[in-house]
Amino acid sequence: MTSGLRIRLQHAVHGLTPGYFALVMASGIISVGMHLAGRSALSAVLLVVCATSFVVLVALTGWRIVAYRAAVVDDFTDPGRGFGFFTFIAGANVLGVRLGMDGHHALATGLLAVAGATWLVLGYVIPWTAVLGRAQRRPVVATANGTWFIWVVASQSVAVAAASLEPVLATFRDGLAALAVFSWSVGVFLYAAAGVFVAARLMMYDLRPVDLTPPYWVAMGAGAITVLAGARIVEMADAPMVHATRGLVAGASVAFWAFATWLVPALVAAGWWRHRTHRVPLAYEASQWGIVFPLGMYAVAGIYLGRADDLPVVGAIGAAGLWVAFAAWLLALVAMVRHVFRTVVRGAR
Repeated sequence: MTSGLRIRLQHAVHGLTPGYFALVMASGIISVGMHLAGRSALSAVLLVVCATSFVVLVALTGWRIVAYRAAVVDDFTDPGRGFGFFTFIAGANVLGVRLGMDGHHALATGLLAVAGATWLVLGYVIPWTAVLGRAQRRPVVATANGTWFIWVVASQSVAVAAASLEPVLATFRDGLAALAVFSWSVGVFLYAAAGVFVAARLMMYDLRPVDLTPPYWVAMGAGAITVLAGARIVEMADAPMVHATRGLVAGASVAFWAFATWLVPALVAAGWWRHRTHRVPLAYEASQWGIVFPLGMYAVAGIYLGRADDLPVVGAIGAAGLWVAFAAWLLALVAMVRHVFRTVVRGAR
């Protein structure tokens, strides 16, 4: 490795955004969708990308924590980047769910254990360091942004992973059911809280075109994964927690699907306003995976909800949306590879 390439790689690791695990989330959820659609070969390719990117990002994040601890601390105190750490949780759970579909239940259980423990820790740490700490400016609502919904996605990913393992781990069935309902419920309340803060920020402060970044799509993705988690809970065998909440979860899942669907045209219009009306350049950035994942999650959520609640129209919309998500994934992947080659390998500005 030449000295120039080594320096560029070190610079890339130093600036690695904690939200890059959205690449894992996007690849994994579209792999799940392709598996459900019977596209086994395509699903397997996506699974390889998902697993490889997860391992690479874990290694790079570990390198960054050891070598550039100050940069990591800065991310924890930044409201625009701190919530990106939750993408590790969602990425691990999405990968675990997909591996579980191929019968790798031990790996899926291990990923759920790691992700669940991280969710409990970061769920208290990130809001304090990134939002409520003394170093943050007041009022806090001025810092609200689309990345805050990633906390919701992480919570619901725990519910999805627990509900996916419940049928195959009979010994822990009641515990997994309780975990699924608990994390789903927490995610619903977090969605409401994040929605209030982000809506208040949009209405009370000037919104420049450059402020309307791709992570605002996570608002739709958070609603979609709430639908998926709810649909998986509805399908679970009777357990005390499931029996007590099945009707509520089923009804709320339909309502969340409707709201997520309503958000799609608004988000598309916002993108048009940003890039066409105000000419903000459309260049690759890691946060664009925050668009791909919601598209994939919306598709899979529709497929599952259509099956769980016998809603064929919803399932058909999800099946069609899966190919839209795959096209977006391909575009983002090509743009990412080109960006890495130009900036790290070749050293272009």
